[in-house]
Amino acid sequence: MTPAALHGIKVLDFSHALAGPYCTLLLADYGAEVYKLEASAGDMGRGWGPPFAGGESSFFLGLNRGKHGISINLKEAEGLDLCLQLIDKMDVLIENFRPGAMDRLGLGYCALQQRNPRLVYCSISGYGQNGPSRDEAAMDLVVQSSSGLLSVTGTEQGESVRCGYGVSDTTAGMFAVIGILLALRSRESTGLGQFVDVSMLDGMISTMSSNYMGYLGSGTVPKPMGTTFPTVVPYSAFHTKDRDISIAVGSEKLWAAFCRAIDRPDLETHPDYATNPLRIRNRAALQAILGEIFAQRGVAEWLERLRPEGIPCSMVRNFQEVVEHPQCEIREMFPVLDHPTAGKHQVTGTPVKLSATPGHPTAAAPLLGEHTRSTLKEFFLLDDATIDDLIARKIVLESRTAPAYGE
Repeated sequence: MTPAALHGIKVLDFSHALAGPYCTLLLADYGAEVYKLEASAGDMGRGWGPPFAGGESSFFLGLNRGKHGISINLKEAEGLDLCLQLIDKMDVLIENFRPGAMDRLGLGYCALQQRNPRLVYCSISGYGQNGPSRDEAAMDLVVQSSSGLLSVTGTEQGESVRCGYGVSDTTAGMFAVIGILLALRSRESTGLGQFVDVSMLDGMISTMSSNYMGYLGSGTVPKPMGTTFPTVVPYSAFHTKDRDISIAVGSEKLWAAFCRAIDRPDLETHPDYATNPLRIRNRAALQAILGEIFAQRGVAEWLERLRPEGIPCSMVRNFQEVVEHPQCEIREMFPVLDHPTAGKHQVTGTPVKLSATPGHPTAAAPLLGEHTRSTLKEFFLLDDATIDDLIARKIVLESRTAPAYGE
């Protein structure tokens, strides 16, 4: 059997909330051994709910599957020393505290690089490790604002609307995966690790490249446009007789096919709509015409008309419809895991399908400190009596029951 893509890579995960845990979720799914280190209070994400299942938040269960849960008291010198010895055996360390927090613990990159020159050390923060915004507090909504995303996300009347998921957090998590893999690849030739600095702000600007190029090329500050798109028309959601539908007509060939599908061949060569630049210039009038057309039939009939013509389109599905859709079943996007207290529950699946080394969720999220004992035995060859003493003196925590969140 071919080993997993990241087999043998050991990751010490200090991260919490969303950005860091999403990064290590992906690493774990593709075979890395991720050791999630939590203080006695646990990752703040354990309390983010409802919903809760068996005392664990569904948020935490979904983001921390496949990880080994360990708890070490870093405020005690003995606990900090245990942690340092563990870092000596790691390939990757990841954290998403405010800049400087790990330095104050004695766990900053400069100190650890001296101990373990092969260590890839990844820090995720709101604004990066340098610059005037370095020390500003950041969460997803705040970075959606500071990156400019919120200024272009909303209604055409100008009302700002938050993107419906933690886009700046998860984007930072994905870039952290990329950065870690790049550093590991470089280590193969140099033998040395390096510092990976990931900023939520930088990630959002990069992923909005097409939006920013529109501004940089024109000097025009963009505004919210609802579901429409600045450089393609029609590209929008419309009300039908029963459900909303989204369509995207990205070429003149598709425009001709679209006009046939909606029984308006006259629009194809109309002097106001014959080309995409003309349609952009006359967007409001065309949107009004199309709005009246789509309101005449239900979404199922429109899909039957549009799909055979190759028009990109979909009804606006809710989460239940997505989870139950056969495409998602075939792609294994909602697998089932079994947790000791939460029981059987669905999580999201792996986004990248590899033919030889496919990733998959390997286990449910850990209880707080669930794997402390096994980790100490694996890395330090400690016996049960010694570990019991460490637990009794609160140097480490071992938990076999979930915290009573949501009770």
